[in-house]
Amino acid sequence: MKLIKISMVLVLGVFSLTVFGQDGAGEVPDVETIVNKANLAAYYQGADGKAKVKMTITNKKGQTRNREFIVLRKDAVDGGDQKYFVYFLKPADVRKMVFMVHKHAAAGKDDDRWLYLPSLDLVRRIAAGDKRTSFVGSDFLYEDISGRGLDEDAHELIETTDKYYVVKNVPKKPESVEFGYYNVSIDRKTFLPMKMEYYDRTGRLYRVIESKEVKMIQKFPTVVKSEVKNLNTGGKTQMEFTDVKYDIKLKDIFTERYLRRAPREATR
Repeated sequence: MKLIKISMVLVLGVFSLTVFGQDGAGEVPDVETIVNKANLAAYYQGADGKAKVKMTITNKKGQTRNREFIVLRKDAVDGGDQKYFVYFLKPADVRKMVFMVHKHAAAGKDDDRWLYLPSLDLVRRIAAGDKRTSFVGSDFLYEDISGRGLDEDAHELIETTDKYYVVKNVPKKPESVEFGYYNVSIDRKTFLPMKMEYYDRTGRLYRVIESKEVKMIQKFPTVVKSEVKNLNTGGKTQMEFTDVKYDIKLKDIFTERYLRRAPREATR
C-alpha cells in the first residue's frame, strides 16, 4: 500500500502488485501497455488495502530515525481515482499526524493532499508544487506514496532483457520537477517496478528506489521492503510492510473530518 510507491514504489509504495502473465510467447508489448500494467501492479492490488509500515531514515553518518504508520488505500476503479490515509503511530513527536491523498487519474487534474499536524492542531493543504518534496523528513517524496500520473511523462522502451522491460520516462512539463528523466526496470513476468533511477538535467544519476523483497500475500505478490537512496546527500530510507491485507471493505473514511479524529481502521 501502499504506502507507499514506487513513484513508491512504493512504495513503492507504497504498496504491492497484481499478477500479470507475460504477453504472448516471448512477444514484447508496446510501451503504453507496459506502463499501464506496471501502474496497476504497483498501486491497484485488490479494491482496497491496509498495511503497517516501519520507516528507517539513515543519514550519511549512519545515524537513524524511525517512523511507524498505518496506510489505508481505497480505489474508485482499477487505474482510476484512489484515496490514501496515512496515520502515524511513532515516535511521539509525530504520533496522530495524518497524511491524506485524493488521487485523480484524469489528465491535467492535480491530486488533493492534506497534512494534519496534531502539535498545532492544524490541517494544511499540500500544494501541487510541493509533491516533489520530502515526505516527513525521509528520502521518499510525497508523490512516491500515491504514485505519479502516467500522463505526466512521455514513455519509451529503451531495453528488454531476460527479466526486465526498461522504460525511460521524460516529464512533459520539465519545469514542474527537479529531474531530467527516470528509468524504470519492470519485471517481465509480474510487471512489478523493481528499480527506478532518477537523473538530473545533466544526465547524472542522483536518486534510486528499489523493491528489495517481495512475498505472496493472499493472492498477490507484495512488496514488503523498499528502499530509496539519495546519492546527493548520502542518505537512504527503507520501508518495511507488515500486516498487509487486501479487500477489507473500507468505508469512506477519507474525508477531512477524520484528520483530527482518525477512524479505528487507521489506529490499530
